[in-house]
Amino acid sequence: MRRAAQAANRRPGRRKAGHKARGGSRRRVSPAQRRASAKKRFIDYPRAGRGRLWRWLPSWKQTLGLFVTLCGALAGAAAYAYASVSIPSVNPSTQTQANVFYWSDGSQMAEVGQVDRQNVNLAQVPRDVQWDFLAAENASFYTDPGVDPQGILRALYHMAKGGQVQSGSTITQQFVKNTYLNQSQTLSRKLDEIMISLKIGGSLSKKQILQGYLNTCYYGRGAYGIEAASEAYYHVPVRKLTMSQGAFLASTVNEPSVMMNANDPQERAPAVARWKYVLGRMAAIGKISNAQKDRYLREGFPVPKPMRDRGSTSGQVGYLTQAAEQYVEQHSSITDQELHQGGYQIYTTFDKHKVTELSASVARMRKQHLHPAGRAADKNVQVGAASVDPTTGAIVALYGGDGWNKGHYTDNANSSGVPVGSTFKPFDLAAALDHGAVLSPGQPPSPITPESRFDGDDNIKIKNQQGQYLPDGSDPSGFLHQQNDVPTKYGYITLRKAMEQSVNTPYVQLGEYVGYDNVENEALKSGLLRNSLQYDTAGFYIGTSTPSAIRMADAYGTFADRGMHHEPYSVAKVLQAGKQLPGFRAPAGTRAMPASTADTVSDVLQGVVKHGTGTNALALGRPAAGKTGTTDDYKSAWFIGYTPQLSTAVAMFKENAKNSGLQSMAGVGGYSKVFGADMPTQVWLGYMTAALQNQPVLPFPAAPQLGKGTNENGAPSPSPSPSPTTPPSPTPTPSAPSPTPSPTPCDTVLGGCTSPSTEPSPSPPQTGTGSWGGLLGPGTGSQPQGAAPGPSGRPQN
Repeated sequence: MRRAAQAANRRPGRRKAGHKARGGSRRRVSPAQRRASAKKRFIDYPRAGRGRLWRWLPSWKQTLGLFVTLCGALAGAAAYAYASVSIPSVNPSTQTQANVFYWSDGSQMAEVGQVDRQNVNLAQVPRDVQWDFLAAENASFYTDPGVDPQGILRALYHMAKGGQVQSGSTITQQFVKNTYLNQSQTLSRKLDEIMISLKIGGSLSKKQILQGYLNTCYYGRGAYGIEAASEAYYHVPVRKLTMSQGAFLASTVNEPSVMMNANDPQERAPAVARWKYVLGRMAAIGKISNAQKDRYLREGFPVPKPMRDRGSTSGQVGYLTQAAEQYVEQHSSITDQELHQGGYQIYTTFDKHKVTELSASVARMRKQHLHPAGRAADKNVQVGAASVDPTTGAIVALYGGDGWNKGHYTDNANSSGVPVGSTFKPFDLAAALDHGAVLSPGQPPSPITPESRFDGDDNIKIKNQQGQYLPDGSDPSGFLHQQNDVPTKYGYITLRKAMEQSVNTPYVQLGEYVGYDNVENEALKSGLLRNSLQYDTAGFYIGTSTPSAIRMADAYGTFADRGMHHEPYSVAKVLQAGKQLPGFRAPAGTRAMPASTADTVSDVLQGVVKHGTGTNALALGRPAAGKTGTTDDYKSAWFIGYTPQLSTAVAMFKENAKNSGLQSMAGVGGYSKVFGADMPTQVWLGYMTAALQNQPVLPFPAAPQLGKGTNENGAPSPSPSPSPTTPPSPTPTPSAPSPTPSPTPCDTVLGGCTSPSTEPSPSPPQTGTGSWGGLLGPGTGSQPQGAAPGPSGRPQN
């Protein structure tokens, strides 16, 4: 009864081990039987016929098989990963570099670019410095396959423990990380790094990898690459680094933020410790002896120099680098995109001392005369100036405006749009000396000399070569009546006298008799650009054209160099990765006019300085030639002058804050009329005095005796006679800056930019009385000696 009840309560399907199912007999299975049945299984696991613990322990065959299988799987996975991972494109950020600009003496002017980097060839890095990095980071670099298995296992171990992913990286791996990947700390990035490092050896040599590594590492102080690091820490190019200095730089790549302030004694200890470690490693691998190591230790830690500014583009530097960039693009195959990707070392012609003195002279003039806070007329007054070596064409100084940092981006020295006024007259005279003038219709040109006489009266009609008067529909008579600045009765005066007193009528008539083509060609051969010449009216001959200050200084330099013209240039050489690029030699000089013509023009322009409208320049105290210029309604005023060594042009004008034109400067500085003889000449004088200090005093060549020329009325001219020399007088007082609008940058050819204004625009509108005349009527030219003086008795024009 009891056994029956237990059987009834037993759950279905349960039976005791070793017993048959319900209704059958019981049977025990022996271990031998179990082992025999296990042989029928493909994998005997858990192991049959073993005890409770041993059945779970694999046999040695199973262990070996598992190991072989795992190794095969790993090898297969690695092979698959190796085959599937390709070398990616270079990370664009590693190619971005700075452009470094240098003054004419080779000292650094500025770095321009988002990244402080200058890539160099490995050959430029001293051999000892290369080994500093290898000793510190990867001594087996030249023999290993590009990865370090022990380092990788160490990194994986730390990662498995939940720690930060570590590098365990060789130089090759670090190069791959810097150049092709990113700085993220993830397992997938680490695996990509390993595979690419194994592959990269097939496409790059060890030297190429080391070069790439040195150029892409970050060293602190904002420096990427060893060239930038060398400049940042020791202020020298990498080729001048010592082994000891290289040992410190090799220390910075691990902890740049810690090492960057090693010049501070209180933060130097980590840098010194790491430096000593690198020296020890150099001795350990046999690159230096223990005696050398001890000597370096005795000499002491190579303390980095204090951090320095990369070179700001504030003040005039922005205009200088902009002009140099334009020149590079115009004289090479380097595109704008390539240039702004960086990596160029640009050696300019700009003289730091001269640039500083030119800016200081403008500042003194502003301080003395311009007070925009208290006088509305003084607002928006601009100055542009350029100085050129006439014997080479090298631009040695520019004044572009108040500076990029003050919101003025247009380079006033390298922009057209400001009429040059009477400073154009020397080209009329040069053309007349070279080509003669058709004084009578149908007759051949007559010879012209500075002593040829032309009608200098005011408000006279002008004839062309056919003897016809020039028309002017706005004049009641129907003819052009050219005006001077004042209605003085000069009668017939010499061209020399007309130049000295800046009388307009003789030069307008002379230009018509010489011919537009001849005058234009004379100006072009001297260095002016065709797109800056404006032949709308007879006013062309007295300065309606709008060349830049650079071009005017350079063109006057043609007179200074006895008729040889040298194209203005601002870049002496360009290097990329240590190699000098072609296309940047100083332009060869070309003969623009006979030496006799240039010497005669210089002789006449010396008279302007000695006893004409340019007498304020006499205080220079050495032979100088020059010309003043003022345009209609006093919208611009110029002085351009030169010695045999230096030619400088200064322009002054007033921007219209509401549109792209120019405004009258009447009232500026408290003067009812503003002439080139005053504030522009003051700037010129202050600069030239400083720029030529300690330079030899050179005379101009004597002007040739040209014989008798002809007058306008056909009578022979008297023989020329040399002008007396006037002794020098003291320098005028100078001045300081005023705020200006913020124009857009000038980005066109050297000397041919848009009008200096608050935005790019065409040349300013010109005033006049009709299609032929009056463009430089009242307000143009000068006040003759003996006429009523301007404010403070200053010379006019």
